[in-house]
Amino acid sequence: MNILLVDDENRSRSYVAEFLRKLGHHVVEAGDGEQALALITRQDFNLLLTDNRMPRMSGLELLQELSDLPAARKVDKVIFTAFADMDNSIAAIRAGAFDYLLKPLDIDELVKTTERVARHQAEIRAKIIVQESPAETAVQTEVIPNPAGSDSSKVGVFSSQMEQVFSLALKLYHNRSIPVLIEGETGTGKELVARYIHFGEEKTILPFVALNCAALSPNIFESELFGYEAGTFSGGLPQGKQGKLDMARGGTLFLDEISELPLDLQAKLLRVLQEKEFYRVGGLNLIKTDVRIICASNQRLQNLVKRGSFREDLYYRLNMGHVYIPPLRKQPEAIIPLTRMFMMEISEQANRQFKKIDPRAARIMEAYHWPGNVRELRNIIEWIVLMNDDTTIQPQHLDTLRLKTLENEQENPDKPILPDDFFLPPGSMPLDKISNDIILKALQLHDGNKTATARYLGISRSTLYYRLQLMEDAK
Repeated sequence: MNILLVDDENRSRSYVAEFLRKLGHHVVEAGDGEQALALITRQDFNLLLTDNRMPRMSGLELLQELSDLPAARKVDKVIFTAFADMDNSIAAIRAGAFDYLLKPLDIDELVKTTERVARHQAEIRAKIIVQESPAETAVQTEVIPNPAGSDSSKVGVFSSQMEQVFSLALKLYHNRSIPVLIEGETGTGKELVARYIHFGEEKTILPFVALNCAALSPNIFESELFGYEAGTFSGGLPQGKQGKLDMARGGTLFLDEISELPLDLQAKLLRVLQEKEFYRVGGLNLIKTDVRIICASNQRLQNLVKRGSFREDLYYRLNMGHVYIPPLRKQPEAIIPLTRMFMMEISEQANRQFKKIDPRAARIMEAYHWPGNVRELRNIIEWIVLMNDDTTIQPQHLDTLRLKTLENEQENPDKPILPDDFFLPPGSMPLDKISNDIILKALQLHDGNKTATARYLGISRSTLYYRLQLMEDAK
């Protein structure tokens, strides 16, 4: 990407610029806001990274100036500040910021932010291509509109299942009183859906704050969530610290991997949901909150409730707004459109020329199980684009997928039954037993849903009930 980095501190600016260049970005440096304004009128940039506290023109003032500049409309703006109060963050979002980062800069957060911007920029280009080539819309991407200036990534809808997911997400966006539980396997895009529930299709200045429950120890997690009062424990800030609930005030708190939250903290979270109030660690005063809470889990919480590792009352409270994201293997029609989108995005970033997918390579990708879902698909495409000088994704680029597919077949000899892809053994064929096994596996595949199972097998529900009763009677 083309990045404009604005910071009046030379040493800090040079360090960040060099780091970004090592990641493959083209970086132009500016020492103040006026210089940045002049550069944007002369050059095309994808991302503006600016410090807030600068002489003559602050980062917020720079963003406000850019809001009236046509040349800056397609530039994503990220501001970094040493002051973690909500006034600055809300002002930054109102001024058109894509995101904001706290100083001193966390390198991992900087990388994640630039990656989100890169995806956003690629999807903007994809939308332009679709609009300019209506006949090719089916093989490009349909882009869900997002609020300009929010940090919500645009999301491509490539399957009927995901269309249903985002239709439900939009309904939840319009009703902030309902807490939300998003369930789905790792890599399916739960945070993207959470951001869509928060931002919807309109511009909002309300904050979206994310916290990973699995990344912190229980003691640290409690202080991160609720904050702590001055003098609560040694090593803490002398003035105390705001928690994520404070930072998300009026907006959304996204708790990822909620299944990892200890039982005692689950009780405290339930109080926040029910009473809309909490205590800071070491505090004696109740603090009222109007935060909307969205949780995500890659495990089925209902199963954890049965095992006693997740509170039943908290589960039912969260489950008021339930969203399930299907794995990529259950929406195979999305694989190739997603591949095209990632190929375009990464090729642009890395200055590569990939534009096509060989039909044989497409068949390999469609046959692969994708245990890592959309995240794994993107990583594979990124590896192919970065490591090969080509214009077309070829079968030989997918040798890793061939190997993984072969290993999976060896570990799981029960291959799917497809037309012209099975043989009849000599001797005898126990048809009833095989039919019963197929019915039971189909029932398991659809989580016991008999209507979906009958539809999947192409039989009526009464036929399915009859066959299940025969199996029960034969026991």
